[in-house]
Amino acid sequence: MSKQITEKTNLHARNLHRSRYDFNILIKNCPKLKTFVAINEHNIETIDFSNPDAVKTLNKALLATYYDIKNWDIPKDYLCPPIPGRVDYIHYIADLLAENNNGIIPRGLAVEGLDIGLGANCIYPLLGNATYGWSFVGTDIDEKALESCSAIIENNPKLIDAISLQQQVSSRFIFKDIITPEDRFAFTICNPPFHSSQMEAEKGSLRKVNNLQDKKTTKPILNFGGHNAELWCEGGELGFITQMIYESAKYPMQCLWFTTLVAKQSHLSSIYKTLNKVNAATIKTIDMAQGQKTSRIIAWTFLSEAQQKEWKFEEEVH
Repeated sequence: MSKQITEKTNLHARNLHRSRYDFNILIKNCPKLKTFVAINEHNIETIDFSNPDAVKTLNKALLATYYDIKNWDIPKDYLCPPIPGRVDYIHYIADLLAENNNGIIPRGLAVEGLDIGLGANCIYPLLGNATYGWSFVGTDIDEKALESCSAIIENNPKLIDAISLQQQVSSRFIFKDIITPEDRFAFTICNPPFHSSQMEAEKGSLRKVNNLQDKKTTKPILNFGGHNAELWCEGGELGFITQMIYESAKYPMQCLWFTTLVAKQSHLSSIYKTLNKVNAATIKTIDMAQGQKTSRIIAWTFLSEAQQKEWKFEEEVH
C-alpha cells in the first residue's frame, strides 16, 4: 500500500518540504536518525518533536539530504531551527528581489545578504547559499555562536568564500560597525528575539512542550533549544525591531531591502508607525506560515522606485 502524502500547502510553492518527510532517504544520509523514528497513533512515521536530540538529528539529515551540508552541529542549549519555516523566509526574499529584477530571481555570490542574529546554527546563510548561491555576512553578539558557525563553514569548504562572520561587540546596536559605506546588501534577514525576559521565554517553551506532548510538565524543555540572546532581549520582539528600523535609516543607500520576521501580529501597527516616522519609501508585509502558527515578514526600503530598478545584482566588471 502506498504511503499517503499530505502536502503542506501553507509552505512556499518552491519549498522542498511540502510533503511528509521521507525517512528512508533521510536515514540513508544520516543513519543516526533511525533511532528517533517511530510509528505514531495515525500509523505514520515521525519523530518526537519534544525531544531536542531528535529535532537536531532530523535537521542534520535534512541539511545533508537537500542542501549538501555535511557535519552540521550546534552546541548544547542553542537554538535548533525548524528547516521548512526557515527556508520559506529565503524563498520569499527571492520573490522580493525578483520584483526588482524583471521577475527573475537573482542568483550567485554577487547577491549579498546580511543576517542579523545568526545564532550558532548559521541556518539562513546555509539555506540561502544552497538554494540560490547567495553570499552572506552573518552577525551575532555571542562569540560561542560565531565559533559554532565557523566550524560549520570549515566542515563545508565550498562555503568559505560565501559566508563571512562578524561579531557585534555592542549589544546596544544592530547595524552600527557592521554596515560600512562601501557595503551594498541586497537584503537583511532577521529572526528577532521573541521574548522580553528569561522568565517569559521559559513560560513560552513550557507551553510549546505541553502542547507537543499533550501532557503537563513544569520543567522547561527547549525542544528547538535556544540561548539567552536568541530567545529574549530587553523590550522583546517589538523593542528589537523598533531599534532595527531606527538604525536602518542611517544606511539608506547600503541596502535594497531591510527585512525581519514579526511573530506577534499585535506589533504590526507600532512597526508601521515607526517605519513611516523614518520615511521608508516602500513597506511590504509578506504573510507566511511558521509551523503551526502564522508569521509574517516586514520588508522596507529607503530607495525610490527608480532607485530600486537601478539596483544591479550582477558583479560589476572593472
